[in-house]
Amino acid sequence: MDEVDFMLLRTLDETRNVTHAAERLFMTQSALSKRIKALEEELGCELLVRSRRGVTFTPAGEMALAHTMRAGRELALLRRNISAYGDEVMGGLTAGFSINYAAEQLPFVLAQYRASYPRVRLGIRTGRSTELVERLRANTLDVAIVRGEFNWDGPGRLIDTEPVFVVRAREHEGHPLSELAYIDHETDAAQQQLITRWLREHGLDRHQDDIRVDNLRACAKLVELGMGWALLPRIALEGFDGLMEPCTFEDGSPLQRTMHVLWQKDADGLPQVKALVDLVTM
Repeated sequence: MDEVDFMLLRTLDETRNVTHAAERLFMTQSALSKRIKALEEELGCELLVRSRRGVTFTPAGEMALAHTMRAGRELALLRRNISAYGDEVMGGLTAGFSINYAAEQLPFVLAQYRASYPRVRLGIRTGRSTELVERLRANTLDVAIVRGEFNWDGPGRLIDTEPVFVVRAREHEGHPLSELAYIDHETDAAQQQLITRWLREHGLDRHQDDIRVDNLRACAKLVELGMGWALLPRIALEGFDGLMEPCTFEDGSPLQRTMHVLWQKDADGLPQVKALVDLVTM
């Protein structure tokens, strides 16, 4: 039984005549009769009784008519609702954000996204970029914003390339970096290789009295307090009260930190994913 059968029964109810119903449905009487017979065989009961006065619905036919009328109304309502929301972004979205991006940008991004797409059900995760990439590979995230370079075979887009600075306290102006403690921070392997290259090219070796932290903001604060110097990306230096100098390699190229938005291949066509990608890359 399908929508053609719904229309057939409704037309027979309105006309109570096979000939008139066939004309209204642009069918031959023979084709209409065959369709009725096939429908009765499918349902296992007689739906109509024919007489010289026309057709009459059997009790089973009246029941079938009532159900098909309700089903037809529900289908029409479904089509209207889909049409009404055809241009509206909705559905579920599970998104991951790197810790530092979450601290600096996430509240503003979520506020704007929620205001623009209120019918999207959001599931938010924060964590280290390496963890977020693993979640993407495990299909537990639809999309993630990560900092650094990763071997990801799905779709992605560059959000930003931010410079890395040598930072120190004002009281250490003019002091050789080799005489100060180096304050290191956790980062991904690719970025660590670049930092190691920069340190080597500038004759700076790590020492036992170096400090290592897992938070960029904590690292910047330790520098402000005169505990040493550090290499920090721009995202960590909002409001930093100290000395900053852009990092360059011997060949003149800058030491930089990239940020990407990555998403699942299967989520590539989801409008709620596209909306977030467009928002963070605008």
